Amino acid sequence: MSLLYNTLSAVLLLLLLPFLPFILGKKKYRRRIGRRLGWGLAGQLPPLASESSPTFWIHALSVGEVTSALPLARGLREAFPAARIVFSAATRSGGEVATKLLSPHVDALIAAPLDLGPVVPFFARTIRPDLFILVETDFWPHWLHCLKRRQVPTLLVNGRISERSFVRYQRFSGFFRPMFRSFSLLSMQTGADAAKMVALGVEERRVLTLGNLKFDTSQVADQQISPGDHGLNKERYGFSAHAPLWICGSTHRGEEELIFRVHRRLLTTLPDLQLLIAPRNIERAGEIVALGATHQCACRRWTDGKTAGPVLILDTIGELAGCYPMAEAVFVGGSLVPQGGHNPIEPAAAGVPVLFGPHMEDFAEIAQQLIECGGARRIDAADTLAEELLGLLTNPVAHDLAAAAASACVRANRGVVGRHIDAVNALLAGTQPGP
Repeated sequence: MSLLYNTLSAVLLLLLLPFLPFILGKKKYRRRIGRRLGWGLAGQLPPLASESSPTFWIHALSVGEVTSALPLARGLREAFPAARIVFSAATRSGGEVATKLLSPHVDALIAAPLDLGPVVPFFARTIRPDLFILVETDFWPHWLHCLKRRQVPTLLVNGRISERSFVRYQRFSGFFRPMFRSFSLLSMQTGADAAKMVALGVEERRVLTLGNLKFDTSQVADQQISPGDHGLNKERYGFSAHAPLWICGSTHRGEEELIFRVHRRLLTTLPDLQLLIAPRNIERAGEIVALGATHQCACRRWTDGKTAGPVLILDTIGELAGCYPMAEAVFVGGSLVPQGGHNPIEPAAAGVPVLFGPHMEDFAEIAQQLIECGGARRIDAADTLAEELLGLLTNPVAHDLAAAAASACVRANRGVVGRHIDAVNALLAGTQPGP
């Protein structure tokens, strides 16, 4: 299967060559496509501090994966100060967030190679990594095969397998099993994720449960935001510093309608209540503004300028996590509609009570942990959401207990980076990391 894929990728590259001048003729694609083909790559890489210094190549797909990689990149820099750390992102938005978050901790930020013909081998020869680290997803058979052929250890971090993905991996096991088996080590977020990987045919000794790196992402945030900044942060975003605010993060179509209904209902009891909606797809911001108008909610967009008002649509990438600490409650989107939910760790780490719907399949264990400790509540409809919010916003004792429980849950799960650094040391030494 790997040979067939590699052959097809080479053929596809040949077929694309005649169209390359037209693609590069468009300003929108010129620079990024060129970089993904390897143009100028050598000039982006600093020299090694010494011949004995390792080179780490970390790759992330997009914004969420880049954010997950932050504590690991920071930990690698602290553990290997002389190392050369190269970071690649597949999407433009991922690259933008990487520039913002990771620049202090890595030596080079590059575009990810296209998984075609000689492109990946060229990247591998130029970077010469001692270890390749893939964050969460973005599996490319040719890429992994090339690294294995060059005897470069490969590590998957923050691995997770949703039920939908598990079914797909099983159905096409002839394609996915060899790819997963090519990793030197697969570090999974939860025991359930690890069990699924073993069920897919990966040797148990190559699968570890080291936890979710985002638990340690929150530790970085702790050092950047102090409680005294929350009121000032509200004002920066055009809110009143003293009025309550609830945030709806990573929402999907079908959820904003319910959110506006709930907000209008809560205004009868809390007339100064403020709302921030951060859609998962920021291109939907205009649609959400129009929807708000039908519910008598005058919305402003963050990209329109720093105007003031009680309802804000956050239509930028990479700012949501920094907004969570200023909220009194957070609803995690993708959970009232069947999208698998989004990660509840960031709002919990900010010490904010968390609410989410029934569809948290992609983060089932973490969601359950938060519910059991009292830091989160599962709701199943708009009425329940309104009731839970009202209880949190009008009962300071219940709010503070939930906030403390959410924060404590995150603190109890920290230390993930340290476990990953131990695994990295073992892989560099050519030994098999233990549990």
